[in-house]
Amino acid sequence: MGDFMLNYYEIGQRIRARRRALGLSQEQLAEYADISITHMSHIETGSTKLSLPVLVFLAGSLHVSVDELLFDRSALQDAQPSRRLTLLLESCSAEELSFLTKVAEGVLKAMREP
Repeated sequence: MGDFMLNYYEIGQRIRARRRALGLSQEQLAEYADISITHMSHIETGSTKLSLPVLVFLAGSLHVSVDELLFDRSALQDAQPSRRLTLLLESCSAEELSFLTKVAEGVLKAMREP
């Protein structure tokens, strides 16, 4: 599998930063993910590994893609533009997707007009 290693501390820090940005407490996020507050705290400090189901629940609760929690955002910035757009769209709520679709349609129409 090569030299790929997950850095659980960095994953935990990204989870914590996103949780705080959304104004959620550890207790609220733990409840959304159906885990104990202690487990949530250990995830954020990198003291424990998190399972794939918990990672998926956390990403969903934080409205981000799993990739955004696993990898440094600067690494994502270096990805191909289509991949960056896909990652952004995956992190959007239904309302955000609807709005962005309308904006993109308008922008493309304006760009394509002679």
